Amino acid sequence: MEQDSANPETDIARRPVRKVFTTRTGGASRGAFASFNLADHVGDDPAAVTANRARLARSLGLPPDRIVWMEQLHTPTVTVVQGPCEEPVPATDALVTRTRGIALAVLTADCVPLLISDHDAGVIAAVHAGRIGARNGIVPRTVQRMTELGARPGHLHVWMGAAASGVNYELPEPMLADLESRLPGVRTRTAKGTWGADLRIGISRQLEELGVTKIDADLRCTVADPTFFSYRREGTTGRQAGVIWMPEEDR
Repeated sequence: MEQDSANPETDIARRPVRKVFTTRTGGASRGAFASFNLADHVGDDPAAVTANRARLARSLGLPPDRIVWMEQLHTPTVTVVQGPCEEPVPATDALVTRTRGIALAVLTADCVPLLISDHDAGVIAAVHAGRIGARNGIVPRTVQRMTELGARPGHLHVWMGAAASGVNYELPEPMLADLESRLPGVRTRTAKGTWGADLRIGISRQLEELGVTKIDADLRCTVADPTFFSYRREGTTGRQAGVIWMPEEDR
């Protein structure tokens, strides 16, 4: 697991907001899902997923029932949560909360995961931005909802996790033209010289237009890097997670 840190000497326990991304290693899953798969909808052994989620919770120092998951369907829907949820929040691709001690989780295997925070306002979000969701405005909708809850765009910090890079994300030209019209900046060329999309560039431009300038990104490509699950590379595969939360008490 990787924690958001510009300085590895920083005392993580003192941070007002915690942000973590996982990789695919160190879990109980086998076969195509080996080994730290955190998704329960991809065909993996449910017992293995339960064990992996329990390990994640232990590693974060959180009770498992304090991590809120989503039923991600590539929607532009943003949901505000105020407490623990026994089941994944239905049909949503972004979670926002002001509640301390509640961790918001996003699952990906090529799509762009975003962890967003305004620690002064006490507002955080986890976002699943695939091609369709990014095209249809999931990121600006999330920023708008956070702003309604007291966040300020200029105070937001965004961490984008590993995702499919433009050199490995080929799209048909008509599909890419449509995406570029809604998310300017995504158009690029793949390693093969064909048309491709770099969602992280388009999302970064979108955020900057909204007044968000504190943007960090893990530029590793999930398709190229076997450290990560990748749907485009493998088809049947697991999901890594991004998790964000505010501790219940400052330490």
